[in-house]
Amino acid sequence: MKALIKISYLGTDYCGYQVQPNGVSIQQKLNEAARAVFGFDCDIVGCSRTDSGVHANAFCATVAKKGQSNLPTAIPAERLPLAMSAYLPQDICVFAADWVEDGFHARYDVKEKEYIYRFYNRTVRSPFEENRSAHIPKPISDDALQEMNRASAKLCGTHDFAAYMAQGSSVKSTVRTVTRCDVRREGDVIIFRISANGFLYNMVRILAGTLLAVGQGKLRADDIDKITESRDRTLAGSTMPACGLYLNRVIY
Repeated sequence: MKALIKISYLGTDYCGYQVQPNGVSIQQKLNEAARAVFGFDCDIVGCSRTDSGVHANAFCATVAKKGQSNLPTAIPAERLPLAMSAYLPQDICVFAADWVEDGFHARYDVKEKEYIYRFYNRTVRSPFEENRSAHIPKPISDDALQEMNRASAKLCGTHDFAAYMAQGSSVKSTVRTVTRCDVRREGDVIIFRISANGFLYNMVRILAGTLLAVGQGKLRADDIDKITESRDRTLAGSTMPACGLYLNRVIY
């Protein structure tokens, strides 16, 4: 058996999840914590490769002894969160853990992932939202929010999402199935939520920029079908900053 851990983190000070030579990563900090807890090096496999500055409410990863498919330890699963978090910085926390079979894969066994994107919609910026959301100073009306929701509904289902992928990306297929897509307001924050069986590079940030363009009157909800069918990245909205993006939920 190996451990499946759930992690929340603020990605502001990290170069993303995966270990990289150009900066400190979330995976690096997890590796260091695992070494301190178990006394040996571990292979920590994440459910995704979040980019620099992206956050996570519930990121999932498996922990096994390096070179093995299991985790030899007498520590109960319920004690792993406290044990690992004791060796992690304040902006990373393991909050849950369980045992899974040796053959379980944190990335390839994912059935669905959910992301949220946060817009802070107030004229004056908030220090408490710094690096936690994208600041949109011009008010978005309730009518505009309804138009954004009408646009988001058009993204549900199985489509070719090439128009919402960063240019230059290379994948075998750009077809994905979106199971949920909506926009809601919580005080001064507008939250875009999307669940799918997979995502293309920068897809959520580009969709967030496209829906924002709808909310600002630069695009109409009825334009979404045309943009999607075109497979043309230049017709979609801008790529929103990483600071507003959160991996919210992973379903196996």
